Amino acid sequence: MLQGLRNASQNWIGRALMAVVMGFIVVSFAIWGIGDIFRGFGSGKLAQVGSVDISSQEYRTAYQNQLQRLQRQARRAITNDEARAIGLDREVLSQLVAQAALDQKARQLGLAMGEEDLAKAILNDPAFKGPNGQFDRNRFTNALRDFGYSERSFANERRQDYLRQEILQAVAGNLAVPQAMLEAINRYRNETRSIDFVVLPPSAAGDIPAPSDEVLQKYFDERKQNFRAPEYRRLVTLAVTPATAVDPQSISDADAQKVYDEAKDARFSTPERRDVQQIIFPDEAAAAEASAKVKSGATFESIAADRKLTQKDIELGLLTKSDIADSALAAAAFALPEGEVSPPVKTAFGYALLRVTKIEPGSAKPFADVSGELKREIAAQRAKSQVQKLHDAIEDQRSAGKALADAAKSAGLDARTIDAVDATGRDKDGKPVEGLVAGPDLLKAAFASDIGVDNDTVNTPDGGYVWFEIAGIEPAHERKLEEVKLQVEAAWRNDETQRILGEKAAAMVKELQGGGNFESLAGAASLQLQHSNEVRRSGTPGFTPAAIVQVFNVPSGGAGQAVAEGNGRIVFHVLDSVVQPVDPDKPESKQIAEQLKSGLTEDLISEYVRRLQNDYGVSVNSGALQAATGGDSGY
Repeated sequence: MLQGLRNASQNWIGRALMAVVMGFIVVSFAIWGIGDIFRGFGSGKLAQVGSVDISSQEYRTAYQNQLQRLQRQARRAITNDEARAIGLDREVLSQLVAQAALDQKARQLGLAMGEEDLAKAILNDPAFKGPNGQFDRNRFTNALRDFGYSERSFANERRQDYLRQEILQAVAGNLAVPQAMLEAINRYRNETRSIDFVVLPPSAAGDIPAPSDEVLQKYFDERKQNFRAPEYRRLVTLAVTPATAVDPQSISDADAQKVYDEAKDARFSTPERRDVQQIIFPDEAAAAEASAKVKSGATFESIAADRKLTQKDIELGLLTKSDIADSALAAAAFALPEGEVSPPVKTAFGYALLRVTKIEPGSAKPFADVSGELKREIAAQRAKSQVQKLHDAIEDQRSAGKALADAAKSAGLDARTIDAVDATGRDKDGKPVEGLVAGPDLLKAAFASDIGVDNDTVNTPDGGYVWFEIAGIEPAHERKLEEVKLQVEAAWRNDETQRILGEKAAAMVKELQGGGNFESLAGAASLQLQHSNEVRRSGTPGFTPAAIVQVFNVPSGGAGQAVAEGNGRIVFHVLDSVVQPVDPDKPESKQIAEQLKSGLTEDLISEYVRRLQNDYGVSVNSGALQAATGGDSGY
């Protein structure tokens, strides 16, 4: 229950370190392992850390809370088998073991928290503050009720939490990031290199004669795995989605016009905006006197100056009518002609003179411009109920034993047959199969199924369904050279091109390393010498990732080569390297420092809790764990 309350209250003061602990728990649990510590003991006790016990009920409660959290995130039911498959049972046990180790340390250190301090901490908890920033008793009571706590049980749990925080604060609360580490990260991220370079295009390899049959056969034999035929499956599919259930063209203009009229102001209109100025007076008499002066020729600015107001003091800004909270002020401001001064207006802050210096007229999109959008929206809304009707009709037919194609026909729909598709969604020609609804999920499910299996539907993000049947399976197999000769020859030619370009590039690099003139070498090879002074590890337009890696693997003044864009080859000479010093006030430097501190804190706490677990000893009752999760423990 406590975990659920924590998840609902993520902004508690001082929770940062505990959040780090929860992040590292799974890793630490894997580090110290539990394979050799399972042994039977009291059925009500699931685990023991030193002298601290973890009960089966405590574990079940934490496990169920975590499972419910996952279900809320996934918006569907998650079975115990699925939860165990992703390691939820281990994660929950890891959390409880780590907390128990910290509780044992708190006892050993004699840490305690008085009732007064505990009450003050709860009163100051942001999770329980109302809109006025003060402790809200109703919010506190509702939270306890939602998670099944009494005030006493909640207070006891929070006391333990605070004591754990005290220990972790002492261990890692004031961790400082070493300057050398900051500089190293800064160098890696922000080093900039200047290079001269040339690009050898594939044509620089010259004419490559066709390979002999013997050469091609040898090339193929050494790379047969590269030319294997993947497994193909013949699928019968049926997709029913809001987009297919109701045609937007079937929506009448009258229906769309009705929605347009209702939503015009909120969605399709830009309201009028006015630049409003105001001068507030202490009473009606002062405002009337100033209004008389304006009528006699005084300017609005002179009235403001008499009251020692600056331009900034009188400006309200460019506002819509709804932006002005005071209804009287809004009505007066939006009734004024541009440039005129209003008579005294009674506002919530006193009497005021107003002036509008600029008016931006409102506008609205015409119906013709948005009718298509509205029809699609109406169709989608109507489709929701239609989708469910079709789903139920098809499921009824399938329950009666009909094949998917026949079930579709009974519902007035046509199933689609895909003759061959591989796990990546390509046909036998290597082209993507068009129109696969929920493609990745459909293919994943289809390649996990078999012929004759009654498959679950695949849900689409927009609330639709996809049914499928496996009509045939063509297993993956090796091909003969004759079947893929064109592909093999193209691959061989590409490799030959790269080999020749590599040899030419290596020769140029050798010349450069020996002191050769790059401009002369480029001219002799009829290549254009280019320059870049902004090569960064994070990426540079025109350079492949492999080329950037090689540029930074070569010392300043050195030369190297790498694969270039367009299947060419780049030869480069590093001219210099520049690294700006670390500026601790820059946002980027602060971000680096925070990231490093977070990682170091996590590592330090991980090591500390692991040491506590080793010192105190951890025992887990495998039978109780299995019973608590309702399945095989698997440990």
